Amino acid sequence: MLSVPGGTVLPDAASGGDSVTDAVSMTRIVKQFGTLVANDHVDFSARSGEVHSLVGENGAGKTTLMNILYGVLTPDEGSIEIGGKPVRIDNPAVAISLGIGMVHQNFKLVPSLSVAENVVLGMEPGKGFVMDKRTAIKRVAALARERFGLEMDPTAAVQDLPVGLQQRVEILKMLYREAQLLILDEPTAVLTPQETEELFRTIRRLASQGKTVIFITHKLNEVMSVSDRVSVMRAGRAVATMNTAETTAVDLAEKMVGRSVLFRVEKKPAVPGEVLLDVRDLEVESNRGLPAVRSVSMNVRAREIVGLAGVQGNGQDELVEALVGLRRAKAGSILLNGESIKGLSPIKVREAGVAYIPADRTRVGLSVDSFIWENLLLGHHVEGVFGRGPLLDVNKANAFARDLIGRFDIRGAQPRAPARSLSGGNQQKVVLARELSYKMQVIIADQPSRGVDIGAIEFIHSQLVAMRDQGCGVFLISADLDEIFSLSDRIIVIFHGRIMGELLAKDATVSSVGRLMAGIAREGETQSV
Repeated sequence: MLSVPGGTVLPDAASGGDSVTDAVSMTRIVKQFGTLVANDHVDFSARSGEVHSLVGENGAGKTTLMNILYGVLTPDEGSIEIGGKPVRIDNPAVAISLGIGMVHQNFKLVPSLSVAENVVLGMEPGKGFVMDKRTAIKRVAALARERFGLEMDPTAAVQDLPVGLQQRVEILKMLYREAQLLILDEPTAVLTPQETEELFRTIRRLASQGKTVIFITHKLNEVMSVSDRVSVMRAGRAVATMNTAETTAVDLAEKMVGRSVLFRVEKKPAVPGEVLLDVRDLEVESNRGLPAVRSVSMNVRAREIVGLAGVQGNGQDELVEALVGLRRAKAGSILLNGESIKGLSPIKVREAGVAYIPADRTRVGLSVDSFIWENLLLGHHVEGVFGRGPLLDVNKANAFARDLIGRFDIRGAQPRAPARSLSGGNQQKVVLARELSYKMQVIIADQPSRGVDIGAIEFIHSQLVAMRDQGCGVFLISADLDEIFSLSDRIIVIFHGRIMGELLAKDATVSSVGRLMAGIAREGETQSV
Protein backbone atom coordinates (compact mmCIF):
# COMPACT_ATOMS: atom_id res chain seq x y z
CA MET A 1 0.00 0.00 0.00
CA LEU A 2 0.98 3.67 -0.28
CA SER A 3 0.29 6.55 2.06
CA VAL A 4 -0.91 9.85 0.72
CA PRO A 5 0.51 13.19 1.89
CA GLY A 6 -0.62 13.82 5.43
CA GLY A 7 -0.27 10.18 6.47
CA THR A 8 -3.60 8.72 5.31
CA VAL A 9 -3.09 5.06 4.41
CA LEU A 10 -4.83 3.65 1.37
CA PRO A 11 -5.79 -0.06 1.66
CA ASP A 12 -4.50 -2.48 -0.95
CA ALA A 13 -7.17 -2.36 -3.64
CA ALA A 14 -7.05 -6.03 -4.55
CA SER A 15 -7.48 -7.26 -1.00
CA GLY A 16 -10.14 -4.87 0.17
CA GLY A 17 -7.86 -3.90 3.04
CA ASP A 18 -7.36 -7.42 4.43
CA SER A 19 -3.97 -8.23 5.92
CA VAL A 20 -1.68 -9.81 3.33
CA THR A 21 1.99 -10.73 3.70
CA ASP A 22 3.77 -8.76 1.04
CA ALA A 23 6.83 -9.84 -0.91
CA VAL A 24 8.29 -6.44 -0.08
CA SER A 25 7.19 -3.65 2.23
CA MET A 26 8.92 -0.28 2.50
CA THR A 27 7.75 1.98 5.31
CA ARG A 28 8.24 5.74 5.77
CA ILE A 29 11.26 5.89 3.47
CA VAL A 30 13.12 9.21 3.42
CA LYS A 31 16.02 10.04 1.11
CA GLN A 32 17.49 13.53 0.86
CA PHE A 33 20.24 14.90 -1.41
CA GLY A 34 21.29 18.22 0.07
CA THR A 35 18.13 20.34 0.18
CA LEU A 36 16.30 18.05 -2.28
CA VAL A 37 13.96 15.53 -0.63
CA ALA A 38 13.78 12.76 -3.24
CA ASN A 39 11.64 10.44 -1.08
CA ASP A 40 9.42 11.99 1.58
CA HIS A 41 8.16 9.33 4.03
CA VAL A 42 7.11 6.93 1.28
CA ASP A 43 5.25 3.67 1.96
CA PHE A 44 5.32 1.05 -0.80
CA SER A 45 4.50 -2.66 -0.96
CA ALA A 46 4.18 -5.34 -3.63
CA ARG A 47 2.92 -8.92 -3.51
CA SER A 48 4.21 -12.22 -4.80
CA GLY A 49 2.92 -13.12 -8.25
CA GLU A 50 1.99 -9.60 -9.31
CA VAL A 51 3.25 -7.03 -11.78
CA HIS A 52 3.27 -3.74 -9.89
CA SER A 53 3.86 -0.57 -11.89
CA LEU A 54 5.48 2.43 -10.22
CA VAL A 55 4.73 5.62 -12.11
CA GLY A 56 5.49 9.30 -11.75
CA GLU A 57 7.01 12.18 -13.62
CA ASN A 58 10.75 12.49 -14.00
CA GLY A 59 12.08 13.52 -10.60
CA ALA A 60 9.08 12.11 -8.72
CA GLY A 61 11.38 9.81 -6.73
CA LYS A 62 10.45 6.39 -8.14
CA THR A 63 13.95 5.35 -9.28
CA THR A 64 15.43 6.62 -6.01
CA LEU A 65 12.97 4.44 -4.08
CA MET A 66 13.88 1.36 -6.11
CA ASN A 67 17.61 2.09 -5.84
CA ILE A 68 17.11 2.01 -2.07
CA LEU A 69 15.37 -1.35 -2.34
CA TYR A 70 18.26 -2.68 -4.45
CA GLY A 71 20.93 -1.30 -2.11
CA VAL A 72 22.39 1.25 -4.52
CA LEU A 73 21.31 3.95 -2.05
CA THR A 74 20.68 3.79 1.69
CA PRO A 75 17.65 5.56 3.18
CA ASP A 76 18.00 8.38 5.69
CA GLU A 77 14.90 7.08 7.48
CA GLY A 78 12.46 4.21 7.19
CA SER A 79 12.44 0.41 7.15
CA ILE A 80 12.20 -2.47 4.68
CA GLU A 81 10.70 -5.93 5.08
CA ILE A 82 11.13 -8.86 2.69
CA GLY A 83 8.52 -11.60 3.16
CA GLY A 84 7.47 -9.99 6.43
CA LYS A 85 10.99 -9.97 7.93
CA PRO A 86 12.93 -6.75 8.62
CA VAL A 87 16.10 -6.40 6.53
CA ARG A 88 18.90 -3.91 6.10
CA ILE A 89 20.09 -3.57 2.50
CA ASP A 90 23.45 -1.80 2.43
CA ASN A 91 24.52 -2.75 -1.08
CA PRO A 92 23.36 -4.70 -4.16
CA ALA A 93 25.13 -7.86 -3.00
CA VAL A 94 22.83 -7.95 0.04
CA ALA A 95 19.82 -7.33 -2.19
CA ILE A 96 20.81 -10.21 -4.48
CA SER A 97 21.23 -12.50 -1.47
CA LEU A 98 17.67 -11.59 -0.47
CA GLY A 99 16.34 -12.52 -3.92
CA ILE A 100 16.10 -9.00 -5.34
CA GLY A 101 17.32 -8.22 -8.86
CA MET A 102 17.27 -5.01 -10.88
CA VAL A 103 17.63 -4.26 -14.59
CA HIS A 104 18.76 -0.65 -14.97
CA GLN A 105 18.07 1.60 -17.96
CA ASN A 106 21.73 1.18 -18.97
CA PHE A 107 22.55 -2.51 -19.12
CA LYS A 108 25.44 -3.88 -17.02
CA LEU A 109 26.74 -6.42 -19.56
CA VAL A 110 30.22 -7.21 -20.89
CA PRO A 111 29.76 -6.93 -24.68
CA SER A 112 32.71 -9.16 -25.64
CA LEU A 113 31.54 -12.08 -23.48
CA SER A 114 28.95 -14.66 -24.47
CA VAL A 115 25.41 -14.82 -23.12
CA ALA A 116 26.34 -17.68 -20.78
CA GLU A 117 29.47 -15.93 -19.53
CA ASN A 118 27.50 -12.77 -18.74
CA VAL A 119 24.73 -14.67 -16.96
CA VAL A 120 27.05 -16.64 -14.65
CA LEU A 121 29.57 -13.83 -14.10
CA GLY A 122 30.56 -13.83 -10.43
CA MET A 123 28.87 -17.23 -9.87
CA GLU A 124 30.75 -19.30 -12.44
CA PRO A 125 30.65 -23.13 -12.26
CA GLY A 126 34.08 -24.74 -12.08
CA LYS A 127 37.08 -25.08 -9.82
CA GLY A 128 39.33 -22.29 -8.63
CA PHE A 129 39.78 -19.63 -11.27
CA VAL A 130 38.81 -21.90 -14.17
CA MET A 131 35.22 -21.69 -15.38
CA ASP A 132 33.52 -24.83 -16.69
CA LYS A 133 32.14 -23.30 -19.90
CA ARG A 134 30.25 -26.43 -20.94
CA THR A 135 28.37 -26.55 -17.63
CA ALA A 136 27.68 -22.80 -17.80
CA ILE A 137 26.20 -23.14 -21.28
CA LYS A 138 24.03 -26.09 -20.22
CA ARG A 139 22.75 -24.33 -17.12
CA VAL A 140 21.92 -21.11 -18.93
CA ALA A 141 20.22 -22.96 -21.80
CA ALA A 142 18.10 -24.98 -19.35
CA LEU A 143 17.30 -21.87 -17.31
CA ALA A 144 16.19 -19.94 -20.38
CA ARG A 145 14.23 -22.61 -22.22
CA GLU A 146 12.89 -25.08 -19.68
CA ARG A 147 12.17 -22.90 -16.66
CA PHE A 148 11.19 -19.61 -18.24
CA GLY A 149 10.47 -20.27 -21.91
CA LEU A 150 13.04 -17.76 -23.17
CA GLU A 151 14.77 -18.61 -26.43
CA MET A 152 18.47 -17.70 -26.19
CA ASP A 153 21.69 -18.92 -27.74
CA PRO A 154 24.01 -19.11 -24.70
CA THR A 155 27.11 -19.12 -26.93
CA ALA A 156 26.27 -15.87 -28.78
CA ALA A 157 28.39 -12.79 -28.05
CA VAL A 158 26.33 -10.13 -26.31
CA GLN A 159 27.71 -7.40 -28.58
CA ASP A 160 26.10 -9.17 -31.57
CA LEU A 161 22.62 -9.27 -30.02
CA PRO A 162 19.83 -6.76 -30.65
CA VAL A 163 18.89 -4.61 -27.68
CA GLY A 164 15.79 -6.66 -26.89
CA LEU A 165 17.84 -9.83 -26.46
CA GLN A 166 20.48 -8.00 -24.42
CA GLN A 167 17.72 -7.04 -22.03
CA ARG A 168 16.69 -10.69 -21.87
CA VAL A 169 20.26 -11.55 -20.83
CA GLU A 170 19.94 -9.08 -17.95
CA ILE A 171 16.73 -10.79 -16.85
CA LEU A 172 18.41 -14.20 -17.07
CA LYS A 173 21.23 -12.89 -14.84
CA MET A 174 18.67 -12.15 -12.15
CA LEU A 175 16.89 -15.48 -12.57
CA TYR A 176 20.19 -17.39 -12.40
CA ARG A 177 20.72 -15.79 -9.00
CA GLU A 178 17.26 -17.03 -7.93
CA ALA A 179 15.71 -13.56 -7.82
CA GLN A 180 12.12 -13.62 -6.58
CA LEU A 181 11.59 -9.87 -6.89
CA LEU A 182 12.59 -8.22 -10.18
CA ILE A 183 12.83 -4.45 -10.63
CA LEU A 184 12.73 -3.20 -14.23
CA ASP A 185 13.60 0.50 -14.61
CA GLU A 186 12.10 2.03 -17.79
CA PRO A 187 12.63 -1.30 -19.56
CA THR A 188 11.01 -0.37 -22.89
CA ALA A 189 12.98 2.83 -23.54
CA VAL A 190 15.27 1.12 -26.07
CA LEU A 191 12.89 -1.50 -27.49
CA THR A 192 10.89 -1.73 -30.69
CA PRO A 193 7.12 -2.29 -30.28
CA GLN A 194 7.57 -5.98 -31.09
CA GLU A 195 10.35 -6.33 -28.51
CA THR A 196 8.14 -4.55 -25.99
CA GLU A 197 5.35 -7.07 -26.59
CA GLU A 198 7.81 -9.92 -26.10
CA LEU A 199 9.06 -8.35 -22.86
CA PHE A 200 5.49 -8.07 -21.58
CA ARG A 201 4.89 -11.77 -22.30
CA THR A 202 8.03 -12.57 -20.33
CA ILE A 203 6.92 -10.38 -17.43
CA ARG A 204 3.49 -12.01 -17.27
CA ARG A 205 5.10 -15.48 -17.41
CA LEU A 206 7.40 -14.64 -14.50
CA ALA A 207 4.50 -13.31 -12.44
CA SER A 208 2.47 -16.46 -13.15
CA GLN A 209 5.35 -18.44 -11.59
CA GLY A 210 5.01 -16.48 -8.35
CA LYS A 211 7.68 -13.85 -8.87
CA THR A 212 7.12 -10.18 -8.11
CA VAL A 213 7.85 -7.72 -10.91
CA ILE A 214 8.12 -4.00 -10.17
CA PHE A 215 7.85 -2.04 -13.39
CA ILE A 216 9.09 1.57 -13.32
CA THR A 217 7.77 3.62 -16.22
CA HIS A 218 6.20 6.89 -17.31
CA LYS A 219 4.36 5.32 -20.27
CA LEU A 220 0.82 4.95 -19.03
CA ASN A 221 -0.36 2.81 -21.93
CA GLU A 222 2.23 0.23 -20.87
CA VAL A 223 0.99 0.38 -17.28
CA MET A 224 -2.51 -0.41 -18.46
CA SER A 225 -1.24 -3.28 -20.63
CA VAL A 226 0.96 -5.23 -18.26
CA SER A 227 0.39 -4.44 -14.57
CA ASP A 228 -1.96 -5.83 -11.93
CA ARG A 229 -1.61 -2.84 -9.63
CA VAL A 230 -0.09 0.60 -9.97
CA SER A 231 1.36 3.08 -7.47
CA VAL A 232 1.75 6.76 -8.24
CA MET A 233 4.44 9.11 -6.93
CA ARG A 234 4.50 12.88 -7.20
CA ALA A 235 7.22 15.26 -6.01
CA GLY A 236 8.86 12.63 -3.81
CA ARG A 237 5.63 11.52 -2.16
CA ALA A 238 3.31 8.55 -2.60
CA VAL A 239 -0.19 9.58 -3.65
CA ALA A 240 -2.12 6.41 -4.55
CA THR A 241 -2.15 2.66 -5.11
CA MET A 242 -4.94 0.97 -7.07
CA ASN A 243 -5.89 -2.01 -9.18
CA THR A 244 -4.93 -1.24 -12.77
CA ALA A 245 -8.26 -2.61 -13.99
CA GLU A 246 -10.08 -0.03 -11.84
CA THR A 247 -8.32 3.07 -13.18
CA THR A 248 -7.53 4.76 -16.50
CA ALA A 249 -4.49 6.38 -18.07
CA VAL A 250 -6.22 9.76 -17.74
CA ASP A 251 -6.81 9.23 -14.02
CA LEU A 252 -3.20 8.16 -13.49
CA ALA A 253 -1.92 11.21 -15.37
CA GLU A 254 -4.02 13.53 -13.20
CA LYS A 255 -2.61 11.91 -10.07
CA MET A 256 0.93 12.25 -11.43
CA VAL A 257 0.67 15.99 -12.12
CA GLY A 258 -2.10 17.04 -9.75
CA ARG A 259 -4.43 18.39 -12.43
CA SER A 260 -6.34 17.31 -15.53
CA VAL A 261 -4.24 16.51 -18.59
CA LEU A 262 -5.10 16.67 -22.30
CA PHE A 263 -3.73 13.46 -23.84
CA ARG A 264 -4.40 14.05 -27.51
CA VAL A 265 -2.60 16.59 -29.67
CA GLU A 266 -5.18 18.82 -31.32
CA LYS A 267 -4.12 19.67 -34.86
CA LYS A 268 -5.69 20.18 -38.23
CA PRO A 269 -4.66 18.03 -41.22
CA ALA A 270 -1.38 19.15 -42.73
CA VAL A 271 -1.29 21.01 -46.04
CA PRO A 272 2.38 20.55 -47.01
CA GLY A 273 3.97 23.24 -49.15
CA GLU A 274 7.34 23.61 -50.82
CA VAL A 275 10.40 21.61 -49.76
CA LEU A 276 12.37 23.59 -47.17
CA LEU A 277 14.97 21.07 -46.00
CA ASP A 278 16.31 18.65 -48.60
CA VAL A 279 18.87 16.00 -47.63
CA ARG A 280 20.42 13.87 -50.36
CA ASP A 281 22.72 10.84 -50.08
CA LEU A 282 24.10 12.03 -46.74
CA GLU A 283 27.00 10.11 -45.22
CA VAL A 284 28.14 10.85 -41.65
CA GLU A 285 30.65 9.05 -39.46
CA SER A 286 30.51 8.35 -35.72
CA ASN A 287 33.09 9.56 -33.22
CA ARG A 288 34.97 6.32 -33.86
CA GLY A 289 35.16 6.98 -37.59
CA LEU A 290 32.56 4.32 -38.46
CA PRO A 291 29.58 4.84 -40.80
CA ALA A 292 26.66 6.17 -38.73
CA VAL A 293 24.44 7.78 -41.40
CA ARG A 294 24.41 5.81 -44.65
CA SER A 295 23.20 7.43 -47.86
CA VAL A 296 20.21 9.12 -46.22
CA SER A 297 17.86 11.07 -48.45
CA MET A 298 14.82 12.83 -46.97
CA ASN A 299 13.02 16.16 -46.96
CA VAL A 300 10.84 18.37 -44.81
CA ARG A 301 8.21 20.61 -46.37
CA ALA A 302 6.58 23.79 -45.18
CA ARG A 303 3.50 23.27 -42.99
CA GLU A 304 4.27 19.67 -42.02
CA ILE A 305 5.82 17.72 -39.15
CA VAL A 306 8.09 14.88 -40.22
CA GLY A 307 8.85 12.37 -37.46
CA LEU A 308 12.00 10.26 -37.43
CA ALA A 309 11.35 6.98 -35.60
CA GLY A 310 13.97 4.44 -34.58
CA VAL A 311 15.55 2.71 -31.62
CA GLN A 312 18.11 5.03 -30.07
CA GLY A 313 21.62 4.59 -31.44
CA ASN A 314 20.74 4.02 -35.08
CA GLY A 315 22.33 7.19 -36.44
CA GLN A 316 19.82 9.78 -35.25
CA ASP A 317 22.35 11.76 -33.21
CA GLU A 318 24.89 11.94 -36.02
CA LEU A 319 22.21 12.93 -38.55
CA VAL A 320 20.93 15.78 -36.40
CA GLU A 321 24.42 17.04 -35.60
CA ALA A 322 25.27 17.14 -39.31
CA LEU A 323 22.07 19.06 -40.08
CA VAL A 324 22.75 21.78 -37.49
CA GLY A 325 26.49 22.13 -38.09
CA LEU A 326 27.79 20.29 -35.02
CA ARG A 327 29.31 17.43 -37.06
CA ARG A 328 30.92 17.41 -40.50
CA ALA A 329 29.23 15.24 -43.12
CA LYS A 330 31.48 12.95 -45.13
CA ALA A 331 29.40 13.08 -48.33
CA GLY A 332 26.02 14.14 -49.69
CA SER A 333 24.17 17.44 -49.55
CA ILE A 334 22.00 19.43 -47.13
CA LEU A 335 19.90 22.12 -48.79
CA LEU A 336 17.73 24.79 -47.19
CA ASN A 337 15.48 26.47 -49.74
CA GLY A 338 17.77 25.12 -52.42
CA GLU A 339 20.91 26.61 -50.86
CA SER A 340 23.62 24.43 -49.35
CA ILE A 341 24.10 24.63 -45.57
CA LYS A 342 26.37 21.60 -45.42
CA GLY A 343 29.55 22.37 -43.50
CA LEU A 344 28.32 25.68 -42.12
CA SER A 345 28.92 26.51 -38.46
CA PRO A 346 25.96 26.21 -36.07
CA ILE A 347 25.54 30.00 -35.94
CA LYS A 348 25.50 30.19 -39.76
CA VAL A 349 22.96 27.37 -39.93
CA ARG A 350 20.78 29.31 -37.48
CA GLU A 351 21.16 32.52 -39.47
CA ALA A 352 20.06 30.59 -42.56
CA GLY A 353 16.77 29.76 -40.81
CA VAL A 354 17.15 26.52 -38.84
CA ALA A 355 16.06 26.40 -35.18
CA TYR A 356 17.45 23.58 -33.02
CA ILE A 357 15.93 22.10 -29.88
CA PRO A 358 18.65 19.66 -28.70
CA ALA A 359 18.08 16.38 -26.89
CA ASP A 360 20.47 17.40 -24.09
CA ARG A 361 19.18 20.71 -22.81
CA THR A 362 21.63 21.05 -19.90
CA ARG A 363 24.83 20.47 -21.89
CA VAL A 364 23.90 21.72 -25.37
CA GLY A 365 20.70 23.75 -25.06
CA LEU A 366 21.50 25.88 -22.02
CA SER A 367 24.23 27.40 -19.95
CA VAL A 368 22.65 26.31 -16.69
CA ASP A 369 24.83 28.54 -14.50
CA SER A 370 24.02 31.65 -16.56
CA PHE A 371 20.99 33.85 -15.95
CA ILE A 372 17.70 32.96 -17.62
CA TRP A 373 17.74 36.25 -19.56
CA GLU A 374 21.19 35.42 -20.90
CA ASN A 375 19.99 32.03 -22.12
CA LEU A 376 16.93 33.55 -23.76
CA LEU A 377 19.04 36.21 -25.47
CA LEU A 378 21.59 33.83 -27.01
CA GLY A 379 21.64 34.40 -30.76
CA HIS A 380 19.42 37.45 -30.49
CA HIS A 381 22.26 39.49 -29.03
CA VAL A 382 23.79 39.95 -32.50
CA GLU A 383 20.62 41.47 -33.96
CA GLY A 384 21.45 45.02 -32.85
CA VAL A 385 18.13 45.50 -31.06
CA PHE A 386 19.68 45.19 -27.60
CA GLY A 387 22.61 47.52 -28.02
CA ARG A 388 25.48 48.47 -30.28
CA GLY A 389 28.78 46.64 -30.58
CA PRO A 390 29.97 45.18 -27.27
CA LEU A 391 27.53 47.28 -25.20
CA LEU A 392 24.31 45.55 -24.18
CA ASP A 393 21.15 47.30 -23.05
CA VAL A 394 20.40 45.11 -20.04
CA ASN A 395 16.99 46.70 -19.46
CA LYS A 396 15.88 45.83 -22.98
CA ALA A 397 17.31 42.34 -22.59
CA ASN A 398 15.40 41.79 -19.34
CA ALA A 399 12.18 43.11 -20.86
CA PHE A 400 12.63 40.73 -23.79
CA ALA A 401 13.22 37.84 -21.35
CA ARG A 402 10.14 38.72 -19.28
CA ASP A 403 8.04 38.75 -22.44
CA LEU A 404 9.21 35.26 -23.44
CA ILE A 405 8.77 33.97 -19.88
CA GLY A 406 5.13 35.04 -20.04
CA ARG A 407 4.45 33.86 -23.60
CA PHE A 408 5.95 30.43 -23.02
CA ASP A 409 4.64 29.97 -19.48
CA ILE A 410 8.08 29.40 -17.95
CA ARG A 411 6.96 28.89 -14.40
CA GLY A 412 9.02 30.11 -11.48
CA ALA A 413 11.40 31.96 -13.80
CA GLN A 414 12.96 35.32 -13.02
CA PRO A 415 15.23 36.88 -15.66
CA ARG A 416 18.16 37.20 -13.25
CA ALA A 417 17.84 33.70 -11.77
CA PRO A 418 20.19 30.97 -13.03
CA ALA A 419 18.70 28.49 -15.51
CA ARG A 420 19.75 25.73 -13.09
CA SER A 421 17.03 26.90 -10.68
CA LEU A 422 14.25 25.75 -13.02
CA SER A 423 12.65 22.32 -13.26
CA GLY A 424 13.47 20.18 -16.30
CA GLY A 425 10.23 21.07 -18.02
CA ASN A 426 10.74 24.79 -17.54
CA GLN A 427 14.37 24.56 -18.67
CA GLN A 428 13.06 22.98 -21.85
CA LYS A 429 10.62 25.86 -22.23
CA VAL A 430 13.56 28.29 -22.07
CA VAL A 431 15.17 26.47 -25.00
CA LEU A 432 11.85 26.39 -26.83
CA ALA A 433 11.21 30.08 -26.24
CA ARG A 434 14.63 31.10 -27.51
CA GLU A 435 14.54 28.92 -30.62
CA LEU A 436 10.95 29.65 -31.63
CA SER A 437 11.28 33.41 -31.15
CA TYR A 438 13.50 33.66 -34.25
CA LYS A 439 12.01 33.97 -37.71
CA MET A 440 12.84 30.40 -38.60
CA GLN A 441 11.86 28.21 -41.54
CA VAL A 442 12.79 24.77 -40.22
CA ILE A 443 12.66 23.55 -36.61
CA ILE A 444 14.69 20.49 -35.65
CA ALA A 445 13.22 19.15 -32.42
CA ASP A 446 15.38 16.35 -31.01
CA GLN A 447 13.66 14.39 -28.21
CA PRO A 448 11.71 17.54 -27.18
CA SER A 449 9.81 15.84 -24.35
CA ARG A 450 12.67 13.80 -22.85
CA GLY A 451 12.78 14.28 -19.08
CA VAL A 452 9.81 16.63 -19.18
CA ASP A 453 6.62 16.38 -17.15
CA ILE A 454 3.25 15.69 -18.75
CA GLY A 455 2.05 19.28 -18.39
CA ALA A 456 5.14 20.70 -20.14
CA ILE A 457 4.81 18.07 -22.89
CA GLU A 458 1.32 19.39 -23.66
CA PHE A 459 2.71 22.89 -24.10
CA ILE A 460 5.71 21.83 -26.18
CA HIS A 461 3.56 19.79 -28.53
CA SER A 462 1.09 22.65 -29.00
CA GLN A 463 3.94 25.03 -29.84
CA LEU A 464 5.39 22.70 -32.47
CA VAL A 465 1.97 22.32 -34.08
CA ALA A 466 1.52 26.10 -34.01
CA MET A 467 4.85 26.58 -35.80
CA ARG A 468 3.77 24.08 -38.44
CA ASP A 469 0.53 25.95 -38.96
CA GLN A 470 2.45 29.21 -39.34
CA GLY A 471 4.32 27.76 -42.31
CA CYS A 472 7.44 26.21 -40.78
CA GLY A 473 8.70 22.72 -41.46
CA VAL A 474 9.25 20.66 -38.30
CA PHE A 475 11.65 17.71 -38.15
CA LEU A 476 10.86 15.70 -34.99
CA ILE A 477 13.30 13.10 -33.71
CA SER A 478 11.89 10.98 -30.90
CA ALA A 479 12.43 7.57 -29.31
CA ASP A 480 8.85 7.78 -28.00
CA LEU A 481 6.48 6.26 -30.56
CA ASP A 482 3.48 7.86 -28.86
CA GLU A 483 5.04 11.26 -29.55
CA ILE A 484 5.86 10.32 -33.14
CA PHE A 485 2.29 9.19 -33.83
CA SER A 486 0.70 12.12 -31.99
CA LEU A 487 2.62 14.87 -33.79
CA SER A 488 3.79 13.60 -37.16
CA ASP A 489 2.13 14.13 -40.51
CA ARG A 490 4.73 11.90 -42.15
CA ILE A 491 6.93 9.25 -40.49
CA ILE A 492 10.43 8.22 -41.57
CA VAL A 493 12.05 5.17 -39.95
CA ILE A 494 15.81 4.78 -39.51
CA PHE A 495 17.73 1.55 -38.83
CA HIS A 496 21.52 1.18 -38.74
CA GLY A 497 21.87 4.62 -40.27
CA ARG A 498 19.64 3.91 -43.28
CA ILE A 499 16.11 5.02 -44.03
CA MET A 500 14.03 1.85 -43.92
CA GLY A 501 10.78 3.39 -45.07
CA GLU A 502 8.46 6.37 -45.11
CA LEU A 503 4.75 6.40 -44.29
CA LEU A 504 1.98 8.94 -43.99
CA ALA A 505 1.05 9.09 -40.33
CA LYS A 506 -2.60 8.44 -41.10
CA ASP A 507 -1.65 5.15 -42.78
CA ALA A 508 0.96 4.02 -40.25
CA THR A 509 0.43 1.50 -37.48
CA VAL A 510 2.60 0.65 -34.50
CA SER A 511 3.20 -2.75 -36.06
CA SER A 512 4.27 -1.39 -39.45
CA VAL A 513 6.60 1.19 -37.90
CA GLY A 514 7.93 -1.38 -35.43
CA ARG A 515 8.88 -3.76 -38.23
CA LEU A 516 10.86 -1.02 -39.95
CA MET A 517 12.51 -0.08 -36.63
CA ALA A 518 13.68 -3.70 -36.37
CA GLY A 519 15.17 -3.57 -39.89
CA ILE A 520 12.40 -5.58 -41.55
CA ALA A 521 11.35 -4.09 -44.89
CA ARG A 522 7.69 -3.77 -45.71
CA GLU A 523 6.07 -6.60 -47.63
CA GLY A 524 7.10 -6.54 -51.26
CA GLU A 525 10.15 -4.36 -50.55
CA THR A 526 13.80 -5.22 -50.17
CA GLN A 527 16.20 -3.16 -48.14
CA SER A 528 19.92 -3.61 -47.68
CA VAL A 529 21.30 -2.73 -44.28
